[in-house]
Amino acid sequence: MITAIIFDKDGTLFDFTASWGAWTRGFLDVVATSDGLRADLARVLGYDLLTQTFGKTSPVIAKTTPEIADILAPHLDMDIVALNAVMNQQAAKAKMQPAVDLRQVLGGLRARGIRLGLATNDTEVPARRHLTDAGVLDLFDFIAGCDSGWGGKPAPGQLLAFAAHLGIDPAQAAMVGDSTHDLFAARAAGMSAVAVLTGVADHTELQPHADIVLSDIGGIADWLDQISRENDI
Repeated sequence: MITAIIFDKDGTLFDFTASWGAWTRGFLDVVATSDGLRADLARVLGYDLLTQTFGKTSPVIAKTTPEIADILAPHLDMDIVALNAVMNQQAAKAKMQPAVDLRQVLGGLRARGIRLGLATNDTEVPARRHLTDAGVLDLFDFIAGCDSGWGGKPAPGQLLAFAAHLGIDPAQAAMVGDSTHDLFAARAAGMSAVAVLTGVADHTELQPHADIVLSDIGGIADWLDQISRENDI
């Protein structure tokens, strides 16, 4: 039985393109000193300035904030520490767009006795800000950013720390995410792997690595009911 669920943030709790598409354009306007530089930065990020969307191989989708900074740094006259600071400051201001009614869906899971966690390749301070702004921070038992001490995905450190924090076997937990990085982390941790389609990856890409693919996290309750029925047979 699943007694705990750890969620990815971007593309899972929050619609990826709706949340980060416009933000990325604004961020590039902050750090780029010319139109040419802005175009170069967009290219290395796999980002379309006109449509404000990301290609499927964009590093923004799954890499950690420091990894993205490392990609941008060679193109900027800014040291890596300063660049990371700017990225974190700007990320905390991002206007996140929930993929569903988060209070209703996550509150419903809590009402079932499910413990909740967050594992994001974003840093922890912006992640907490986004959950606070969405009015759901209090529903989480555990929050891990890439800088919280357990690394980032696809490594399983954040997920195993969640299970240890709750004192449960990882097999009792599920990881829910929108990218293969999330699903690989779930497998490495020994957790169920649940994919959602509120990120950039499509069903064909995610299905081979997932126990189930849902349109969004609103389908988790039905999935839990399905598991319960199967266990009763």
